[in-house]
Amino acid sequence: MVDVFTALLTYSQSKSSMNIRAAFLHNVTDALASVGVIIAGTLILLYGWIWTDAAMTLIIAGYVFYQGLTEIPKVIHLLMEGTPEGIEINTVITAIESVEGVKDAHHVHIWQLDEQRNALECHVVLKKGIDMDALKSQLKKMLHDQFQIEHSTLEFENYKCDLHCN
Repeated sequence: MVDVFTALLTYSQSKSSMNIRAAFLHNVTDALASVGVIIAGTLILLYGWIWTDAAMTLIIAGYVFYQGLTEIPKVIHLLMEGTPEGIEINTVITAIESVEGVKDAHHVHIWQLDEQRNALECHVVLKKGIDMDALKSQLKKMLHDQFQIEHSTLEFENYKCDLHCN
């Protein structure tokens, strides 16, 4: 009963947190194991079906294995600092370069700090005569509002024209 109660407590939060989801699945598995023991024990006592213990174990193990297979890719993506789902790096670069005063954006890296916070690191080439501090504030606000990037590290470079520029 305690595992069922704890699973019910963690269910709503399990949708937005991998850690809470792991706790929820742990409690569900423990509850299933308890119910499985009662069912298998009853069948063994009533009918002598010893095989039900192994069958119940395989059913619960299959459930745990299935849940693990569905959760592991998300965890690996987060730990390997993969680009968050729903964010295209080229779209972010285009948005940065469309801001007045930006000549170019390169070395753009976007990853998840955790399940709710995204981070960006980028080199931004400034056009001549641009106020870097004002542009930085504008870029950070745009990145937050359009792409939910909570933490951004912007390295600014001045545009340098060589002999072939017009």
